[in-house]
Amino acid sequence: MKHELQDVISGKGEVRHGANIQATAGYLKRSQAASQVAKDSKFYKKQETEVLKQYIIEHDLWVLDINLENYVSEGAEQKVYLKSGKSVIKMNDAIFYNSWEDYLHSLLLHNYFFPDTAYKLLGFYEDEDYLFAVVEQPFVRATQQSSLCLRMDS
Repeated sequence: MKHELQDVISGKGEVRHGANIQATAGYLKRSQAASQVAKDSKFYKKQETEVLKQYIIEHDLWVLDINLENYVSEGAEQKVYLKSGKSVIKMNDAIFYNSWEDYLHSLLLHNYFFPDTAYKLLGFYEDEDYLFAVVEQPFVRATQQSSLCLRMDS
């Protein structure tokens, strides 16, 4: 499994809705090879965002048609908008990631492990100098309450 995951992250392996995510992550990886700034610094993420914006322009990945009136909810990480009865749009500014590349890798890993709720990268949206990734995900209606508690046996 380790090699499969490495293949998915490197763009050599396939995963549901992975092509656009892999292409974007690959572009960022190639562009960071020239940068000597530490990956965990805020300055790095700001530089990476500027590189990403160039990629967005070159590949026409600006999403301009989000209906903000279809707002459903938000958490600490993303804002959620209803797209249809079958899918939702999620906007994420990668605030909990050291880099955009890390965020994109997390999408790939999610899609690998949970193909039924795979994220499709539609593009990016900018609002008040914040860049957001725009992903589409199947809408899953809750049929029962879930618990996030894990049982730890000794």
